[in-house]
Amino acid sequence: MTRASDQSNAEPATLTLAADFPAPSHQEWQDLVAGVLRKKGREPGEVPERALESTTYDGITIKPLYTAEDLEGLPPSGVPGLPPYVRGGRAEGRGTGWDNRPLHTDPDVGVTNAAILTDLENGASSIWLRDLPPAQLPEILHGVYVEMAPVVLDVGERYAEAADALLQLFAERKVPDTEVVATFGADPISLRARTGEPHDVAPAAEFAARIAAAHPKARSTVVDATPYHEAGGSDAQELAAALAAGVAYVRAFTEAGLSPEQAAAQLEFRYAATADQFLTIAKLRAARRLWARVCEVSGAAGVPQVQHAVTSSAMISKRDPWVNMLRGTVACFAAAVGGADAITVQPFDAAIGLPDTFSRRIARNTSSILAEESKLSGVIDPAGGSWFVEKLTDDLARAAWREFQELESLGGIVAALDSGALAERLEATWQARAKNLATRKDPLTGVSEFPNLDERAIERKPLPASRSGGLPTIRYGQEFERLRDRAEANPGGRPRVFLATLGPIAQHTARATFAANLFAAGGIEAVNPGATASTADVVAAYLCSHTSVACLCGTDLAYEEQADEVAAALRKAGATRVLLAGKPSDAYTGVDGFIYAGCNALEVLTATLEHLEVA
Repeated sequence: MTRASDQSNAEPATLTLAADFPAPSHQEWQDLVAGVLRKKGREPGEVPERALESTTYDGITIKPLYTAEDLEGLPPSGVPGLPPYVRGGRAEGRGTGWDNRPLHTDPDVGVTNAAILTDLENGASSIWLRDLPPAQLPEILHGVYVEMAPVVLDVGERYAEAADALLQLFAERKVPDTEVVATFGADPISLRARTGEPHDVAPAAEFAARIAAAHPKARSTVVDATPYHEAGGSDAQELAAALAAGVAYVRAFTEAGLSPEQAAAQLEFRYAATADQFLTIAKLRAARRLWARVCEVSGAAGVPQVQHAVTSSAMISKRDPWVNMLRGTVACFAAAVGGADAITVQPFDAAIGLPDTFSRRIARNTSSILAEESKLSGVIDPAGGSWFVEKLTDDLARAAWREFQELESLGGIVAALDSGALAERLEATWQARAKNLATRKDPLTGVSEFPNLDERAIERKPLPASRSGGLPTIRYGQEFERLRDRAEANPGGRPRVFLATLGPIAQHTARATFAANLFAAGGIEAVNPGATASTADVVAAYLCSHTSVACLCGTDLAYEEQADEVAAALRKAGATRVLLAGKPSDAYTGVDGFIYAGCNALEVLTATLEHLEVA
């Protein structure tokens, strides 16, 4: 017989964590959204959540809430390590993590060799060498166990020469040809994109056939999609360009005598990973699905896409470069969750010059910590099952497939590059992105938002000359950084703007802080006099500021009562340009312009600098 006390203490058969909470309905959530919107003075409409939606540069709508219904009709993601590889081709069920792959570009052979050995001794598992002389590979790789740490070459059109030099090292180590593991980096299409010069695919096909016949574990070719990303392209455009280049290589390789399986196995794909973690995760997952479809129809089913993710060069800033550590960490996390086989975290000073030992260590350890201490490498497809990620993966794959079909209709990627059609499509996306950057809809911490005027410059050895002449290479913060450079080169010292603060601190501090932040993004110092009680106080403070530009900062009520009077007094005192921190209005006759959330900050800053330089 069981006592009542025993029954009350018995564990339930199942444990439901949300059992004590009522199950909310979608309508209840919508009502809460509508309430918040009304508090902000916005009309919610019939479907309130639409006010919270955003759109990517590929036209994909990002909703604020996803449910299981969003996955209805979507193809299944499959089993980890099996076609269509959405859930990861990296682990293939092993859960062994990703290659920590540092990049080396320093032309000083001794420095590069020491840096490589340091990387390999402290967590790196493969090495990426870019634009280093093939003849110096024995010195560069002196002391490196190339049979244990795979080497990835990236030397442009000299790939065959570099491959021979590396293979000689394997021969000296008595490594059998069938056991050579390396990526030799042939990529004439990417080289064409970067330089604008024709580079024939046929020699690369012959090279691939030679490598496939003698070194079955090596890869001859890289499909580098980063030039399209660095030209300002969207995620779908990057995926489509990679897909089109991959198809072009498979066609050429099979014509050179390789089977479809052998041709597909010769390729490694390189993508940019950005601080938009969900788009990066979805991009890598979508890339595998797209390539699996290409392989399926070309007779190479069962060959997974090998992915190398590189933290984006476009997102790296020269200004406040320490913030790049955060961007790099998020991008590395996203690449790992997305299932990349190898990840390169660029050092935080990569846009300034050649990285030093400290920045290289931080970059290397970012990947190591995520893999080993955060245990991210022990989970296969961490994002699998997320309604948002699964839907975003499908949407991105479909958008990329449409872009791919467009490139194919133009005659393939080589024809699209030669005609300029691909450059035009990338430029259109860049112009849309540039507008959002200028208005700070896409904010850049440390550059367009929260800039540090007192930051100390970092000195680095200059970067080697890069390949150029083809698609442009942009960085998201470049226009703001040009303004900062221009302001700091001003022969009269740092340009200044006077903040005409109206009333006590509590009444003007919000707009004064906003204005100071905006002007600092262009390298302009804001002079804040603090609390003022009258127009005479404002003018007296202005006369001590030694500038010709003023910006009114106060409440809407203060503007109604004082704006025209203060603006007229400032002009009489010598101000030649008067701005107002607030929404544009015809009510103020003495104001030349307005600064506000969503204004074109680049235009305001450029006009202000030009005015100060003339004055």
